[in-house]
Amino acid sequence: MTFRNGLLAARGHIVFLLGLLVAFGIIFTLETWDMEPGAPAREVVAASPDIPAPAHRPLTEEERAAAEMAWGYFAANIRPETGLADTVAGFPATTMWDTGSFLLGAIAAERLGVLPRAEFDAIVDRALASLASLQLYDDLLPNKSYDTLTLAMTDYANVPTETGIGWSALDIGRILIPFHALQQDYPDHAGAVQRVLDHWQVDAAVRDGVMVGAEPAEGGGHVLLQEGRVGYERYAAKGFALFGHDVHAAIRLDDTLRWQEVGGIDVPTDVRGDAFGGHVYTVSDPYILDGIEFGWDTVTRELAWRVYSAQEARYRETGILTAVTEDHIDRAPYFVYSTVLGDGVPWAVLTDTGDDASGFRILSSKAAIGWHMLYQTDYTEMLAEAVTAEASAEGWATGPFEEIDEPNEARAANTNGVILTALHYRTFGPLLHPVGERAEPAAQIITDQAAPLRSGVRRE
Repeated sequence: MTFRNGLLAARGHIVFLLGLLVAFGIIFTLETWDMEPGAPAREVVAASPDIPAPAHRPLTEEERAAAEMAWGYFAANIRPETGLADTVAGFPATTMWDTGSFLLGAIAAERLGVLPRAEFDAIVDRALASLASLQLYDDLLPNKSYDTLTLAMTDYANVPTETGIGWSALDIGRILIPFHALQQDYPDHAGAVQRVLDHWQVDAAVRDGVMVGAEPAEGGGHVLLQEGRVGYERYAAKGFALFGHDVHAAIRLDDTLRWQEVGGIDVPTDVRGDAFGGHVYTVSDPYILDGIEFGWDTVTRELAWRVYSAQEARYRETGILTAVTEDHIDRAPYFVYSTVLGDGVPWAVLTDTGDDASGFRILSSKAAIGWHMLYQTDYTEMLAEAVTAEASAEGWATGPFEEIDEPNEARAANTNGVILTALHYRTFGPLLHPVGERAEPAAQIITDQAAPLRSGVRRE
């Protein structure tokens, strides 16, 4: 074995040790860092309670029905022409982020016994074959969006473009996570994953320890832009680290993390704002994903608890159930960031360009289920029960509007993939580090009339 091959074989252990070392440094920062000159350090010391992680157990009948309905989204929205799933139901486009959600959802569904292994193998084979044949942006990396019928590069409106619109390092970091799981746990698919990686130039998305995206430059070529803010940056960087890429600067937080009070709780945000390009959204997704896919380390456990607690505090103050994150909706502007903190404003609802989208906040189905599978508190049980009516045979809708007295009919790959992975966490723990062996499907169900998700879930 060559030195390089040895490093690749040990990459999982290297990532763990790197994360551990970074965590020690950040913990020291959390315990000593003032929010502003003169602010007492006690304001930012660890706030998460010493609560044990919920015990992992087989799904209840109601939870299994929830998983089946989540997979129902993909069953209805995988395009036979390419094997890729639509980002939004009926709209033939996808991104690498949403394809990552699709593959993670398939892995979770297979392990839970919702998706038969033979069908899983056929789905994964077809999807990986398409990913290995994509036309790449500047012959380097996947374009930000593709048509799921033709595999043509498109813009975000799904209009074909011969040259593409750039690549997203965050999206690539996410899809690397199911690639790693497939290589480690499904050796029959390892070769197909490697063919995708051989086709893509993944190292083009990393520079000097940070992740970089690309967009077209005036006059031709492309410009590289640092991608990611606190939350999303660290999460996506872990995907690159799984394959041996140096993302040390993206994983560390001591030079980017800033605290801002929301409802009496200091929540994480980022010192980098508009002056650095992009926007800063504190939402649930990256913290939930880190927990259900990797398993929290000491740092992400603390940050996640603060993000969650601010949402519970809003409910205690207003009586409005709150579980906010990025989501699709069924009307313009079609995609919103419902934030805990958006560009410095508590509870802002913004578009991806930072425009105001007030009035379109939803109670996010995936955030509600994700937080509940991770915490199992009285509040998360209320969240989970409040969104059960969003499930149907065609998948879970993204969640009900908070202010608009009309249903939100949007259904999305990310919503259903995250819900499947969260239910996998309930039974097996983190997707990359499961704590138990798979059982036969019939043995994975228990009957518990007091279990969450018991009311409102319907079969159609």
